[in-house]
Amino acid sequence: MRDEHDPGTLDLATGGLLIGYARVSTGGQSLAEQRAELKSAGCIRLFEEKASGAKRDRPELGCLLDHLRAGDVVVVTRLDRLARSTRDLLEIADRLRQAGAGLRSLAEPWADTTTPAGRMVLTVFAGIADFERSLILSRTSAGRKAAQARGVQFGRPSALTSKDVAKARSMIADGLSVREAADKLHVHTTTLYRALAKAGGKTE
Repeated sequence: MRDEHDPGTLDLATGGLLIGYARVSTGGQSLAEQRAELKSAGCIRLFEEKASGAKRDRPELGCLLDHLRAGDVVVVTRLDRLARSTRDLLEIADRLRQAGAGLRSLAEPWADTTTPAGRMVLTVFAGIADFERSLILSRTSAGRKAAQARGVQFGRPSALTSKDVAKARSMIADGLSVREAADKLHVHTTTLYRALAKAGGKTE
């Protein structure tokens, strides 16, 4: 929590606090270098994490985001200490924007959302990310259609073969209920109903 008697260094552009975030990937690594850089940059309040960037669960980052106030600036030594990917960076930057806070990287001065230039760069990044997602979706769709044209079946394979369905149909014709037939075939009743409906069998 913040110490109201020692508010820390205020950013000249926003009037908010400079809040540092430091992270190392493993417990054996030291946060000392990042800590020193962030303090030198004016960050008195620091959130420190020892967790892989690939992990979604980063409690200190969550705590930092929850305690931001409008005008605050989150400072990192490098962007890869904060985000796992471009998409992750954009999501975090958007959360900061919604909180009225900024983002600044000491190693990448262009990534400073407290400036018009920094905001423009992230806007361009967001456009590129959307374009890449559109390309991936387009390629995936085209590949799926081509595979289907070759006879490739998508989705989970059926739990029942055509012989199983025929057997179930025979059992039901002999007087068993669909539920009893499903139990004998070791499948859920819904699965058998679906298979019978697809094959045009009796589902009463």
